[in-house]
Amino acid sequence: MDTWFDCVTPVGEESRVQRPLVPEVPIAIEINGIGYAVMMATPTDLEDFAYGFIAAERLGAPIDLETHVVGQGVILRVTLADAGAVVERVRHRTTDSSCGLCGIENLESALRPLPPIASTSAAPATAIFRAAAALRDHQPLNRATGAAHAAALCTSEGRIRLVREDVGRHNAFDKLVGAMARGGLGWDGGFALISARCSFELVEKAVLAGCPLLAAISAPTALAAERARSAGLRLAALVRPDSLLRVVP
Repeated sequence: MDTWFDCVTPVGEESRVQRPLVPEVPIAIEINGIGYAVMMATPTDLEDFAYGFIAAERLGAPIDLETHVVGQGVILRVTLADAGAVVERVRHRTTDSSCGLCGIENLESALRPLPPIASTSAAPATAIFRAAAALRDHQPLNRATGAAHAAALCTSEGRIRLVREDVGRHNAFDKLVGAMARGGLGWDGGFALISARCSFELVEKAVLAGCPLLAAISAPTALAAERARSAGLRLAALVRPDSLLRVVP
């Protein structure tokens, strides 16, 4: 969708320009006929989003998925072999994948133990620099709109294998994990690179996806660093052309 803007320079020059805006629509996720969550997301790669979202919610793997455009939104109808966990989660309205902690009723649910990461990454700092330098070339939606986050699967040498974009940084990571699951891709000694700050939710998503190394363009929160240490996730942050910070285990 293109929109007209009045462009104003520091010296007072004005011109009218037309620019595309990143799309954002409500995405309703139904699991075995049960309304589970409504997320605001960019309506691209929605099958990947559904798979990654379900994985982050620790609900298992979908056995069927249908996409329905309804009005200005989209309904993703997911079928699981066992919906017992879904019924229990909906009863308590606890959701892991959204920004923040919407629906979580107690501290124990908010900070549940994370499984240790079994895989490792041999990627050196030079690989992270290489991937970060190339990331923008793999972000067509952000280049056009300036408003999309990216999550990338990178090799141990820093080559970008796969990228997913979304208006939400959590959604972008869910899409990446879902695309990997659907495509049969693993981490294979590589790492994930995200264009956003490193929140504890993204750390948890990375851990649950078995990611051995998470690199972020911006800084982590204190809780993100703590959770990464507890699960054995290597964390690199504030990745810039001339430096990065590695969180000490």
